[in-house]
Amino acid sequence: MIGTAALDLADVRLWTPERVEILNGITWRVGRGERWALLGPNGSGKSTLLSIAAAVRHPSAGEATVLGGRFGKTDMAALRGRIGVVDPSQKVLAWLTAEEVVLTGFMATIRPLWDRYGPAERERARRSLALVGCEALVERPIATCSQGERQRVRLARALMNDPELLLLDEPGFGLDLPAREALIAALAALHGDRPDLTSILVTHHLEELPPSTSHALLLRSGEVVAAGPIREVLTSERVTACFGLPIEVEEREGRWTARSSGTWLRSGAPATAGYLPPPPLDDDEGF
Repeated sequence: MIGTAALDLADVRLWTPERVEILNGITWRVGRGERWALLGPNGSGKSTLLSIAAAVRHPSAGEATVLGGRFGKTDMAALRGRIGVVDPSQKVLAWLTAEEVVLTGFMATIRPLWDRYGPAERERARRSLALVGCEALVERPIATCSQGERQRVRLARALMNDPELLLLDEPGFGLDLPAREALIAALAALHGDRPDLTSILVTHHLEELPPSTSHALLLRSGEVVAAGPIREVLTSERVTACFGLPIEVEEREGRWTARSSGTWLRSGAPATAGYLPPPPLDDDEGF
């Protein structure tokens, strides 16, 4: 539906069967073609919120609309077919080649459906691998690929069906510096090739944001701290309030860095107005 938001949440709340609140009053609109970062400490509800955007979880209260389909009034399976998801925990069969892993994205399966793949699908898989800089891995067994290469192959898999919405749940998790930079370069190339593609990237680290990121949402304890254009949201004051310790934020040519102040390191307690205590260590992301 041209002109509609890619994601529209109105006062969304979610709680467990034991009535433990995970999300509290989330109102969030993601426009078509926008590229969002979703940031917050452990246990803030980032992955839970992303699961609603992925149309795999319904909110307990409030209204959710994804790609024009309102939850409760749309075919959720068909809706999920228009969404690409990149998740480091996504199971990949070790005996597949990189090309075969990407092909499984055609029908969103773990095991290949060989009779469904023709020359057109194989060509599309190879184009997706080339787009993320993995054209040399086409025939490489995925088990022999590095963690960073596997993440880019997962990205290519998510692109197999030309999604309208791309969701990335901590794609930089476990990557070393060269692998992280290769992934960021792949995401930047993707948005250059597909400027109409809407994306939401979940991360704890500002350094993992590609320069193409246009907007950001800061989440803490299931509530929105700030949301909007990235340079309005990623300020030292707002990131400090989100993560609960004094943080200095800098941006250079579209790349972001964050570091805690020396006051915190020396005394263990900041002298910063608006300071919030550090969040608890337990993590609700698995709900």
